[in-house]
Amino acid sequence: MIANIRRKSWLAILPLLCFSMFILAGQRSIAQTPKTGKLTIKVTGIRNSEGNIRVALRTDDNTIVDAKVVEIDPKTLTAEAVFDNLAAGTYGVAVIHDENKNEKLDFNEVGMPVEGYGHSNNPAKRPGPPNFDETKFDFTASGSTIEIALIYWP
Repeated sequence: MIANIRRKSWLAILPLLCFSMFILAGQRSIAQTPKTGKLTIKVTGIRNSEGNIRVALRTDDNTIVDAKVVEIDPKTLTAEAVFDNLAAGTYGVAVIHDENKNEKLDFNEVGMPVEGYGHSNNPAKRPGPPNFDETKFDFTASGSTIEIALIYWP
């Protein structure tokens, strides 16, 4: 008789346990889904409408996680790149004005860039590229817009 009561108790509790486990598993998968947002990069200070703008999204000095090639608006001499569904995290952005569309930043015979370039946080103009720590920023899933002013050497 006691065994029969225990079996009936378990049969009554079992559906509740299964349902609870199903609900908890669903909540855990929702919590583990990374939040994403939209990052907009506005490029200003473009000296002419020749070529295109190349935008690289980085997670450190050596890792590019996404890249875009965008056209220059000839009326405003600006450009805009949008990275959709970007996970929250720490990023840096590098930009070049590829005037001759050869897919790289060109340099003169003494090693100075002959095309425009820029980075997130707009570090000061100086010989050599900035390190990642100077260009990094925290991106939240709510999204954001950053502006990068290009630098040109004479």
